[in-house]
Amino acid sequence: MEQGKKTGLHIANQKTKTGSGYFLMNVFLMFILPLFSILWEHVKEGTPYDWALIGKWVIFWSIGIRLFTAGVRQASNPEFTATHIFHFRSKESLVVIRELGFANISIGVMGILSVINPNWRPIAAIAGGFFFGMAGIQHLFKKPDSRNEIVALIYDLFVFAVVILYLSFTFFFQ
Repeated sequence: MEQGKKTGLHIANQKTKTGSGYFLMNVFLMFILPLFSILWEHVKEGTPYDWALIGKWVIFWSIGIRLFTAGVRQASNPEFTATHIFHFRSKESLVVIRELGFANISIGVMGILSVINPNWRPIAAIAGGFFFGMAGIQHLFKKPDSRNEIVALIYDLFVFAVVILYLSFTFFFQ
C-alpha cells in the first residue's frame, strides 16, 4: 500500500475539498428552506412575522432535518465523517462517529417533531442550539483546515446565533 494511506479508510495525505453538494445542502437548510417555509406559512396561514415563526422553521430545518440527516449518514457511513470532516485515519474512530450519529438522530427527531407542538420548540432549540454553539466554538479554537470545516463553522455559529435570538425574543423580550 502506498505511503500516506491507512488501511480501511483510504485516506490520502491531502486536504479534503468541499463538494458543491455539501455546501448547497447547508445553504438550503440554513437559509432557503426556512425562509420559504416562513413565507409560505405567513401567506397561507396569515401567521405574523415574529420570532415564534422564525424559530419554528429554523428549528425544524436547521436543527431537526440537518441533524437527523447528518446522524443517518454518520450512523450508516461513519467513514465519510471520519475522513472528510475530522480527518481521522484509524478505524477505531468509526464506533465513536456512529454513536455521534445516534445522538444527532435523537436531537434531529426532537427538532422535527417540534414543528407539530410549539411546547417542544424551546427544548429542541436549547438542545440543538447548545450542540451547534459548542461545535462552532470548537471550530473557532481549532483553525479550520478544510472547506468542509469552514462551512461547518459558519453553519454552526449561524444556527447558534438564531437560536439565541429566538429564545431571547420568545422568553425575555415579549
